[in-house]
Amino acid sequence: MSGTEKPALDAGTPDGRELSPAVVILSSVVGGISLTVGALLAVTSLTGHAAGAWVSPEALSPGLVGAAMAGVAPALFTLGKARVWEEARTLVLPLVIVLVGLFAVSLLNGGSLQAVHGGPLFLALFSLGWVATLGLLALAAVVCLVAQYRRPAPPPGAERPRVAPVPGWSKPLLAVLGSGWLGIGAGLLTLPAFWGPLVPWTVNRADAQGLGVWALALGVGVLGSLVEDDLARIRPALTAVPAVALATAVVLAVHARAVDWTSGPGISLIALVTGLLATGVSGRLLLSKAGVAGETG
Repeated sequence: MSGTEKPALDAGTPDGRELSPAVVILSSVVGGISLTVGALLAVTSLTGHAAGAWVSPEALSPGLVGAAMAGVAPALFTLGKARVWEEARTLVLPLVIVLVGLFAVSLLNGGSLQAVHGGPLFLALFSLGWVATLGLLALAAVVCLVAQYRRPAPPPGAERPRVAPVPGWSKPLLAVLGSGWLGIGAGLLTLPAFWGPLVPWTVNRADAQGLGVWALALGVGVLGSLVEDDLARIRPALTAVPAVALATAVVLAVHARAVDWTSGPGISLIALVTGLLATGVSGRLLLSKAGVAGETG
């Protein structure tokens, strides 16, 4: 190999930045934990019990957190099929937000944790395990992300051309959907005392901020699809979005009586969840028509 070829190899793969194995391992581990814990939270919520790490006034909020966790898990298992970072980042970056965000929310609302508040023994132990596990995963996620960006990227202009651009007609809709989730998430997370009462069911500070973390992550993921502008690159995220929407819809339907559907926030929630489902389904259909489905799941 000549000396003139080495810089090209050091500049990443022709398709993009090489995907770090650590990111794949982290995604698989988080996927397994999310599926198990998310199913527990969602199922107990469906039976009318609030089994979250912190005390909640209603079973709906921990159920929604569990639905989101369980919904995103299958997509996390598909990241091993991604070839480059560009095909994984619209799912991995929101994942890092969720892990770091939920860990921070749990610490900031430590007084509401089941172990501190004096909840049942099982829930007290669950809350301690929740904080410890989130802390380890959040640290691992940050380390993996730093390691990923230390990998060489291809030189400008050498990246793989976009093979399935996002349709122009969908971009304004995606911008509105992503901005909606992002704005709600940022509001609930940073100003829970103001935004929490606007949630169309009863929440406390921890609930508002926990839901805000997930809303923020969804907003980042949807807006990230506009940046990528390639359905092939956002394939894993297209798997996660409709699953999260469907799982969320089931929990909301079971607790429909607890939600003020006639309020502005209630109507907005319907639109945002429907938008997620439509985005995922239409994206998969368009990707299939483009003839590039199946490479990464």
